[in-house]
Amino acid sequence: MVPANLWHKFYLYGRQVAVIVLWLAVVQPALAQADEEVFNPRYDERKTVTYGFSIAIHSTSFRIKYSDYFTSPAMDSVYAIMPRKKPGFKLGFIINFKLAQYLDARITPTVSFAEYVMEYTYVGGDRLEELVESTGVQFPLLFKYKSQRRNNLRMYLIGGIRPEIEAAVRSELEEDQNRLKLEKFNTSLEFGFGVDMYYPLFKFSPEIRFSYGLRNILSPVQNDFSAGLSDVRTKAVTLYFHFQ
Repeated sequence: MVPANLWHKFYLYGRQVAVIVLWLAVVQPALAQADEEVFNPRYDERKTVTYGFSIAIHSTSFRIKYSDYFTSPAMDSVYAIMPRKKPGFKLGFIINFKLAQYLDARITPTVSFAEYVMEYTYVGGDRLEELVESTGVQFPLLFKYKSQRRNNLRMYLIGGIRPEIEAAVRSELEEDQNRLKLEKFNTSLEFGFGVDMYYPLFKFSPEIRFSYGLRNILSPVQNDFSAGLSDVRTKAVTLYFHFQ
């Protein structure tokens, strides 16, 4: 029971943990070394367009609203419907455009592997978890506002819009099952912060980004899992590691 409880608390405080880990493991050592030899002093001035790749880990969940049907006698056996957090990972490619001295625009085509869990609690204490597996192809359009470079360190803020298309292929048999059904297209608002760290051969940028879905992705197809819901949107916190 103790390991399970610790794992639950990790996800409960996932954002705070991610910020602390980023600071202790990456930013603090970088600040301590900021006054050492300057690497790639003209890195950001050499090219208008630069490329790179990203790997990331994330924690995802739903934001929900109950439907009027949830309070009707027909659903009096259901006590609550609650989204749960689940981990996942991403792989992406970076195309970065320099717009001004301290402003960049970037397109980052990304493949995301995620799981969403909805927990249904019934009167009497019984629980049922509905798992939704997602393989999404994302096309974020982001703007990056950078601070002045201090030797080998530059802080930045980032934000933008992230369209996403569900790429997982489901068989006809799976489509016919009584499952929580979601739309294949989603759009999210993203914002976060990070630090560019310059090395002799590349630039490494750890980044924390928060994402909130703008669209209700609940399918109009009703079944036992969706009847009590009127609105389902995604949210996530992601720790990125960019290499350029």
